[in-house]
Amino acid sequence: METLIGEFITLCMMAFALGMDAFSIGLGMGLIRLRLEQILYIGLTIGLFHIFMPLLGMIIGRFLSEQFGTVASYIGGILLLVLGVQMIVSSFKENDELLISPIGVGLIFFALSVSLDSFSVGLSLGIYGARTVLTIMLFGLFSMMLTWTGLLLGRRFQQWLGVYSEVLGGGILFAFGIKLLCTF
Repeated sequence: METLIGEFITLCMMAFALGMDAFSIGLGMGLIRLRLEQILYIGLTIGLFHIFMPLLGMIIGRFLSEQFGTVASYIGGILLLVLGVQMIVSSFKENDELLISPIGVGLIFFALSVSLDSFSVGLSLGIYGARTVLTIMLFGLFSMMLTWTGLLLGRRFQQWLGVYSEVLGGGILFAFGIKLLCTF
């Protein structure tokens, strides 16, 4: 029983740490004018990706971890840079739609970019025999809740900052893209 409690606490801490990327990026993305329905779908989608990506990682195993983890992080970093620049540029234009928005395919790319690190963690956890169902459910729950929190806080700041909120949001996404690219 003590081992199960220790594993649960460890997995909760890991899920929180992985979800913080989703929170931070959600904070920046929340500065775009999003409806509550969109926020709901974004959180659910990111939560699902944080279930499937570590599960996929656990299934594939450790031998792909180093190769795919680095390439995936570069792709995620570039995507965040593009989203950030696009938000900044669109904030200076009147009524232009975003090229990549958190809707449809853009939402899939957005969810993929914030869940790539959970794939690598899943690879490692698969090797050590972590409880699969508990792990993926905690990862999904924490990332979904943290995404919603970030998006709703960003939405609140957007009301205070007005037109400059998109510039700030784009700057946040751009900074996380650079951070992701510079860590490898």
